[in-house]
Amino acid sequence: MPPVKATGKATWFTYFPTDYRWSASICMLISAAQWGGSDIGEVDRVGRAISKKIGDDELWFSEWTKMGGRVRALGMGEEKKGNLLSAAAHYKRACLYYQIGDRFRQPKDRKAFSAFRTSIDCFHRYLRLTDRPRTEHVTITTHDGEKLPAYFVHAENTRKARPTAVVLFDGLDTSKEIVFIRAADGLIRRGMSCLFVDGPGTGEAIRFHKSYLRYDYEAAGSAAIDYLEKRKDVNARKIGIMAVSLGGYYAPRCASMDKRYKACVAWGASWDYRATWKGRFDSAGKAAQGVPTEYIHWVLNAKSQEKVLQKLENFRLDGVVQKMRCPFLLTHGEDDR
Repeated sequence: MPPVKATGKATWFTYFPTDYRWSASICMLISAAQWGGSDIGEVDRVGRAISKKIGDDELWFSEWTKMGGRVRALGMGEEKKGNLLSAAAHYKRACLYYQIGDRFRQPKDRKAFSAFRTSIDCFHRYLRLTDRPRTEHVTITTHDGEKLPAYFVHAENTRKARPTAVVLFDGLDTSKEIVFIRAADGLIRRGMSCLFVDGPGTGEAIRFHKSYLRYDYEAAGSAAIDYLEKRKDVNARKIGIMAVSLGGYYAPRCASMDKRYKACVAWGASWDYRATWKGRFDSAGKAAQGVPTEYIHWVLNAKSQEKVLQKLENFRLDGVVQKMRCPFLLTHGEDDR
């Protein structure tokens, strides 16, 4: 398939014109509204509250977790009344607000971990009360013993006893809940089951299991496919992999190193991640990035810039992706920053 060219340069919407990472997160929240992950009015309400101190990550955390608490309370109220679907919808939004609040908080302190635990509780409440999709909480165990929390979501609109399955990993700073909200509906309605995994360095895995980011992501990718092969409701010969953002490194690496994957989708390109962060360090904070610099230190368990670059040395696809034998789809915005 030839590359699809953009129709032309465009000026993209930025809620906070002077702050790229805040604006990128707001855009993610706005886009999540179409799947019930947010409410644009609630997003704008917080946006207005924090606009007085743009770049103040303490205020960001405070206002988003406050909105998460407000929406969670709405869910609890509806649940007590027996309005379970309404409650589920509130819990779903609350989860995302808590996670967005935690996103920029560095270092990850007691408040950050508490907010993230509450977000997981909200999402589990959503899954328990909603009428669809049918979802199981599972744990993927790597060959070296790492525990990776995951959700298995059953395919819809298919009569196949063993439908196709897709493994989905996060990016650098997202979570299985965020990817679930964005991708589950479109895939399961097309007859594919999904396994959403917090891989090493992401979500619950880094926060509660100390599973740090690693270059050999096939440790998680192969463990995911091992799990799916044991299920009687999955076609083990039709398993694909998809990941977003830094997942543009994870997914191609996994598919290149484990030939059991029959298709690969990179939702964003990432050819040489060390070069990405070398450029960011050299720019002295002027380069666009979606998270505070401290974030990469945390997920790699690296104290210095030199140690970060050392640990990122093998985060390259050259010499790896050439081994891939399955169909590969790469999507990347022409004006991506």
